[in-house]
Amino acid sequence: MSARATWPQIQHAIPAARQESARHYGVHPYFTRRPANVVSDYVEAYSRPGDVVLDPFGGTGVTAIEAMLLGRTGVQNDLNPFANFIARSIADTTLGSVHPLVIAFERLEEIVGDKIAVIQNADEKELARRLRDLELPENIILPKTSDAERFHDLFTPRQLAGIATLRVGISQVADGVTRDLLLLAWSASIAKLNRTFLSTKGRAESRGGSSIFSIYRYKVAKQNVELPIWATFAGRFRNVVAAKKEVFSVVDTCRTKGMVIDSQKNFHCYADDAASLGQRLGAESADYIFTDPPYGGFISYLDLSVLWNHWLGFHVTKKTREAEAIVGGEQKHTEAHYKTKLAESIAESVRMLRRDRWCSVVFQHWDASYFATILDAASDAGAEFKTAITQTGDVIWSMHKKKNSESVIAGELILTFHKPAAKRKRVKPVTDKATADVSALLDDAFDECLKGGVARFSSEALFNRLVVGLWQRRALACLQLDRQAFAAKLRERGWTYDERRHEWSDGSPAGAVGQDEMELSATAVAEPPGEDYPV
Repeated sequence: MSARATWPQIQHAIPAARQESARHYGVHPYFTRRPANVVSDYVEAYSRPGDVVLDPFGGTGVTAIEAMLLGRTGVQNDLNPFANFIARSIADTTLGSVHPLVIAFERLEEIVGDKIAVIQNADEKELARRLRDLELPENIILPKTSDAERFHDLFTPRQLAGIATLRVGISQVADGVTRDLLLLAWSASIAKLNRTFLSTKGRAESRGGSSIFSIYRYKVAKQNVELPIWATFAGRFRNVVAAKKEVFSVVDTCRTKGMVIDSQKNFHCYADDAASLGQRLGAESADYIFTDPPYGGFISYLDLSVLWNHWLGFHVTKKTREAEAIVGGEQKHTEAHYKTKLAESIAESVRMLRRDRWCSVVFQHWDASYFATILDAASDAGAEFKTAITQTGDVIWSMHKKKNSESVIAGELILTFHKPAAKRKRVKPVTDKATADVSALLDDAFDECLKGGVARFSSEALFNRLVVGLWQRRALACLQLDRQAFAAKLRERGWTYDERRHEWSDGSPAGAVGQDEMELSATAVAEPPGEDYPV
């Protein structure tokens, strides 16, 4: 058995420390972002310094950035240019310190400070005059789910004039890295300086966020909140400074230990289709993959990023939109399209993985067939499934989860695979004959998961055990439960749901074994029955 195959595997959930990394949290809002400490622990466990760590669905770059700061080469890939812009800006180490950035900010205030102050207090006539003199982005049509029809309708005249004026001032900064960091703060400001900003009731007016990130559509607030333009930008700039200080501090600490971290050498960023990324990177080019593919139709990333991509001048082609691995959106992608792209991307990831290396995929969905797509694609490409860990602490509880907590899955399942050192015979998937009696098989699976003295658990933990257990038996197709049916199955067995703890309980006294006992560690998984066919 090879050396890496024997490495200790992560067997339990890692408590998420969401707010501890300034380089990821507070810099710029985005739709999904894994806790940096969880990602970092996985990168450390399944790779070594000098390795190439890849994320084919990179988002804002948590995986690649953490890999780089751990002495690996981080490879970021995402179809969304807005996400890659955030990742590149945070990762860049070329400035060495925040001093040039602070100087540029002070210079920017001298250039546009007075103009912004006038805009802040201008009447409608003055705003209209200034808007005529400003270069604005084309007033394109927005996605059909938007409350606003066209791009400019997402802003009040004051917001539009203020954002455009800031943009003009930033464009005068000569140094490209510094300019991009100011643009990063400016872009983050746009999340609050638009009509989709929803101010939180009972708190400071500036507390809140865009509906784009909470309900995943362009919902215009019933009452516009016009936050102060320069103060909003300055606040975001301070967050960018904090992020860069943190990155530079890690770089400096590594230097004292003899480890040189250089983003130009140790961080690479691409915008390829994950299903064909190997054409650029080559087969067996990565030492570890940690990735978080889109979860079906939950979020239409490219549609919802128009607000930023259009302002920043990033053109998203029709070809790029057609390649997006989602269900729905403006392209009306079908479920068949999504499953095909997901399967191709997972298979491509395994092909890009060197032999005797590891790959982790983060996923969650009530549709078990999506899990089957991932597990089958990885297995068919030559990877062996090893562990599945439920991370329920990663997610900030949404209002939807709070209101429907027993039937809403809020955590993720981290599936980890190993690509053997030697090629092996693969097994052709076949359906377990026992699935003829679907109800009985599912009941058996429930009973098997619930035995062993476990007194309480989350919906996520049990559902994830069912998914993996049934997949191992080639019977995952029988898990066709909707949320309500899932809850009903548990109540039939005498379990009750605790709304406060977000856990199911069998009525045992408080303090009995908890969710951690439900963690599934599928080590040394036996191959399911099937027919051998040549590699």
